[in-house]
Amino acid sequence: MSDPRNVAHAKKVKQEKEHQQPAAGAEAQPKKKRKAAAENTPESEPAEPPKVEQAPADHEKSVAVLSKLKDLEFHSRANIETLAGLILTIEEELKQKEFSDPIGEVYAAQDGFHTKIAALIESYEAKVESLKPL
Repeated sequence: MSDPRNVAHAKKVKQEKEHQQPAAGAEAQPKKKRKAAAENTPESEPAEPPKVEQAPADHEKSVAVLSKLKDLEFHSRANIETLAGLILTIEEELKQKEFSDPIGEVYAAQDGFHTKIAALIESYEAKVESLKPL
């Protein structure tokens, strides 16, 4: 059986090649004519940004990503609570003060992660809401 990474890479390369090939109608025109046709387009009209239509599957996938982010946030909160308990145990019960600073640093790092993931979730929720099909 072949390695799944090789199969995935081959599929990606094939898709990129298909994407780079010009459309059938554009293939019939020589490059010079296509360039001349592109130069002759009127520029008096303002270019509108293309409206990107989101597939319903995009919303579902985004909801799944949001769910995973919320799961990370939940576990982060649990890690903070566990670290706080460990700090109390090490400092108060075991009297191992030499380990209180390193665990405090880990606690601060976890708290920073929790703050960032919470902000990310908030902004991503707005994005998911905008993708919601009508």
